[in-house]
Amino acid sequence: CPVTNVPPPHSAIRPGSPVPVNTNNPGVRKAARFGIYRYNNSSNDLFLFKESQIKKAMVQIVRGLKYMLHVEIKRTVCEKRDHSSLDSCHFQREKNLQRMLRCYFEVWITPWTHTVHIPVAHC
Repeated sequence: CPVTNVPPPHSAIRPGSPVPVNTNNPGVRKAARFGIYRYNNSSNDLFLFKESQIKKAMVQIVRGLKYMLHVEIKRTVCEKRDHSSLDSCHFQREKNLQRMLRCYFEVWITPWTHTVHIPVAHC
């Protein structure tokens, strides 16, 4: 019987194989932010962290988009209990409060169900 649902051989992106993607890509930035929310929710730091640089990004098509991201995050001046929008949070300027972490996030976004799953968030 004929095989169906096989992508054409000339297709650039095949399901299952991760491909590098530009770190300025809006999807990458959004995925990184999800990873950071996850980190902030699980850390017991007084301050919120946000991305200072997305170092490397890969995307894999598996029932949605799975982003594999290497991100540098830094401590901001916003305290967690203020529930600030990260966009308006500036990085710490005070030397003894500055902190930078290198993180690896896997963020799996399924657009048609509006779900985000973060199986890996290591900092």
